[in-house]
Amino acid sequence: MGTEPRRGWTRALTALVFLLPLLAFFLRLGAAPLFDVDEGAFSEATREMFARGDFLSTYLDGANRFDKPILIYWLQALGYLLFGPTEWAFRLPSAVAAASWSYATWFFARERFGPAVALAALVVTSTALGPFVIGRAATADALLNLLLALTLFDAWRHLESGRRAPLLRSFVWMALGALTKGPIALIVPGAVTFLYCVSRGQWRRWLRAIADPIGWLIFVVLVVPWYAYTLGVHGQSFIDGFILKHNVKRFTGSLEGHTGSLFYYVIALPLLLLPWIGPLLASLRNALRDANTGVRRFLWLWALFVVAFFSLSGTKLPHYALYGATPLFILIAAHRESLVRRWPHLIAPTLFFALLPLLPSLFGYLSSTGAGNAFYRAQLSRALDLVTPIYYLVTILLLAGWLALAVFGRLKVWQTLAIGAAAQVLVLAAVVVPYLGDVVQGPVKDAGLLARKLSESAVRLRFDAPSFSVYALAATPHDEARPGQLVVTRIDRVPSSGYEVLFQEGGVVLLRRQAQ
Repeated sequence: MGTEPRRGWTRALTALVFLLPLLAFFLRLGAAPLFDVDEGAFSEATREMFARGDFLSTYLDGANRFDKPILIYWLQALGYLLFGPTEWAFRLPSAVAAASWSYATWFFARERFGPAVALAALVVTSTALGPFVIGRAATADALLNLLLALTLFDAWRHLESGRRAPLLRSFVWMALGALTKGPIALIVPGAVTFLYCVSRGQWRRWLRAIADPIGWLIFVVLVVPWYAYTLGVHGQSFIDGFILKHNVKRFTGSLEGHTGSLFYYVIALPLLLLPWIGPLLASLRNALRDANTGVRRFLWLWALFVVAFFSLSGTKLPHYALYGATPLFILIAAHRESLVRRWPHLIAPTLFFALLPLLPSLFGYLSSTGAGNAFYRAQLSRALDLVTPIYYLVTILLLAGWLALAVFGRLKVWQTLAIGAAAQVLVLAAVVVPYLGDVVQGPVKDAGLLARKLSESAVRLRFDAPSFSVYALAATPHDEARPGQLVVTRIDRVPSSGYEVLFQEGGVVLLRRQAQ
């Protein structure tokens, strides 16, 4: 009699867990304005494809944009066709990719670790902070992470079984990855599989796999046409912009000021896995023991290579560490039952949840100090005006509920963390991210909408906010304004004379240059 109710609860719980990726990545996906610079740049480049009628080259405010290959723009263009130039449309490919990434991780883990570990891995993948952020961003990162995961999952299937089908699929995923972000889609899978095969004394097997003629034929057919076309049209500009600047220079030097120490990712990676920092550190204790098991050795080599490789890179951005996070999601799930000491694992999420209701006051305080520059202080000065009672209610309830669960709950440590992680992404998606978007990007959106309403062209004056162009539905180049033309700029960069102020909100100002 007692078995059936328990099975019913198990099935219901499993169904709820399977809904987590959909809630985490789609809930209020379009509620926040586009965040600059990256979301604005990708979205505007996609919008300009329609404006120019050119779907093979990308431009940003009328200038060539060679930052990334074409695939993410094509996918965003599909969202644009379905929903128009909206935040939802531009973010849709990333949300689909992140949800697919979560389910692909579950499927891989289920085949090798069993259904319980797989379900836990699904929870970790869909609730960790890093995937949450990139899975809701109109950039290429969620798509690349999905393709890297699919590549290495199929590479392992080939290594463990010798079957050719998964090997050929891995070439498909690598090709799509090369169309998403370039050479990194080959470097990570190639290096990880090489390290694993060498560690097993099977380097000849690795050579046979990477020399598969059908695999390379698939790769060439998928990748070469667009690269050849772009090279033929743009020539040396494409080589200088994409290959030399956004690939070679990213590794050999610091691009756009994104630098950090050799230990940058040792700090960044745990933060990206919040609230799973404690379980991550606990899993590290099992790394040497795991090396005796084929698939676990493969997963650790995957994670360690990514951290080591990008630690040596001159350009450092937090989301690079996520290329090696997928195996950690599985390993955390595999070692979840070994978590014994309760509070060390609950400290990080407790501090994070305590921070959320304090954010408006913190922003208000920072706006009144000399911290940062006048533009950011002006943006943050609106924080207390924009916050709503709902924000405080939801974030305080999250903290109170979490503390009650942590202090009085009798669940296992990983189960407590799973509930907190699910609550984390729901609260972030529902109220925190929309609030942050209004604070830091609301004025840019409002200025762009005003420019659209005026139906006038604008230029940007020392202000890198490409999302303005998305909302204005017009390219906004960095250029000298003509008499009578609109100018968007920052409050700390307004010319001393010769301009009429049409709009000022936070740190964003829309001007009109006066006639001579």
